[in-house]
Amino acid sequence: MVGRVLAWLQAPVGGARPTIGLIAMVAERLGDASAFAALASGMARASGLIQFDASSRALPETAVMVPLPIVFALADAASRLAPPGVRVGMVDAPALPPSLCAAAAARARALAPGGALVVRSGHPQEARALAMAIAASQGARAAFLEGDPPAGFAPWLTLTGCLPVLCAEIAPGERRRLPELTGWRGAWLIAAGPDGSFERDGETLPSWRVPVPCADERVALWHAATGETELARTLGAAHRHPAGRIADLARAGRFQARLGGSERLTAADVALAARSGASGDLGTLAELLPEPIPDAALVLTAATRREIEALAARCIARDALVDRLGPAARARYRPGVRALLVGPSGTGKTLAVGWLATRLALPLYRVDLASITSKYIGETEKNLAQLFARAEHAEGVLLFDEADSLFGKRTDVKEANDRFANAQTNYLLQRIESFEGIAILTSNSRARFDSAFTRRLDAVIEFPPPGPEERRALWIAHLGDAHTLSTIELNRIAAACDFAGGHIRNATFAAAVAARAQARAISYPDVAAGIAAEYRKLGKSPPGSIAAEQSP
Repeated sequence: MVGRVLAWLQAPVGGARPTIGLIAMVAERLGDASAFAALASGMARASGLIQFDASSRALPETAVMVPLPIVFALADAASRLAPPGVRVGMVDAPALPPSLCAAAAARARALAPGGALVVRSGHPQEARALAMAIAASQGARAAFLEGDPPAGFAPWLTLTGCLPVLCAEIAPGERRRLPELTGWRGAWLIAAGPDGSFERDGETLPSWRVPVPCADERVALWHAATGETELARTLGAAHRHPAGRIADLARAGRFQARLGGSERLTAADVALAARSGASGDLGTLAELLPEPIPDAALVLTAATRREIEALAARCIARDALVDRLGPAARARYRPGVRALLVGPSGTGKTLAVGWLATRLALPLYRVDLASITSKYIGETEKNLAQLFARAEHAEGVLLFDEADSLFGKRTDVKEANDRFANAQTNYLLQRIESFEGIAILTSNSRARFDSAFTRRLDAVIEFPPPGPEERRALWIAHLGDAHTLSTIELNRIAAACDFAGGHIRNATFAAAVAARAQARAISYPDVAAGIAAEYRKLGKSPPGSIAAEQSP
């Protein structure tokens, strides 16, 4: 009925909403002569509390409206109707350990009205859950916003008692200004990743980088997510996962368990979920290598085997390595592990990294150098920062194959390109030293690396060409039980052919193709033919004892 009265009063303009002219006329009758100017340029319109109908009418005939979420908030402060692009609260928020809850409460007490805080985590859900905890400590609800603030956002926040949380993932080196929110005098929270920076009025906003929970708290989080006491103890002690990642892996592990026909979650299911890249995708920057590498597939010399197992022990102990050491050891300690595997092509360096990831029950990512490097200045550093940040969140093993192309020696500056290449190397050396994950590099030569990088490595492991005993073990590991070769024949090819594991693999596949075509087991002539083909690829002649017997 009020709408009909307004339409009658404003005839012939019509419309059930009041116009600026009608409101100004009523205000003037009540003694406010400046109402027209206040409506057009006052705080109510600037904050979005009122909006003007976007039409071509003259200003006095323009209708005035109030956004629907504000209308509902005026009627009920607990209204769940949020402005477009705004979400109140979270569904399936990850559980938070007591230490993070206490840290969130402390930051809530320190966050003054009008202040701002950036909550940084490699896991978006964890950053948002902590922002929600900070808001709750201030007696408010968290209103999550992923784009620009909608019209009327500030009045709606005031009416509903919510705290704005800007959700933003920005690139390394990128700077973003905090959006202007006219009429809002409360605090701001930003749930962000580990990269980039946020500023307001030219000043960088303070950040809180969320730490990884300690081992005891990780055990409690795993227990809350799985309900399995022993499993929680095993996973919590072995892996440095943040709270959000634990929740994701528990869900993905249950899915793997059900695929296997079981309702009981095991460590193998969680490991399979991690190797499958559950919630840990590195995008186009790295390729996930999900295949497990068993012990029997890795054939190394005794010395190299000991060094690889020592590296695995170093990775397992990295979280609590300095707990009982002196202050010099604890100073600036980071739980990252960096190793370089050096040796000729085909000696098993990449396979050893796969075995290490399988042993640690961690996903393995091979870095795509083509996606990392860029011809544009600064883009390579941004890609590297994004790669390391995502890998820390995924708690995986990074493999830099043929790493000397990235970690090569710095050169004398003779032209602009040399200066930028050296800047990339400098950034990479600094970032890999602060990396809290596991990074394994492979190369054919140690001499190609910058000397400053060698100091930052925890291990350098040589992979020599295999000797006759290792070659015999490699042939057995590749041929399996689908062959008819005698012990004498195996000894003959192991002694005569100085192949590395990669060449033995290729020769085995060629022999298997010949045997499969005749539906029989692999014979000695099949293997001899495969060996001869490998020697031709190398531009060499096969040994006489091998060339004598080849399958037709």
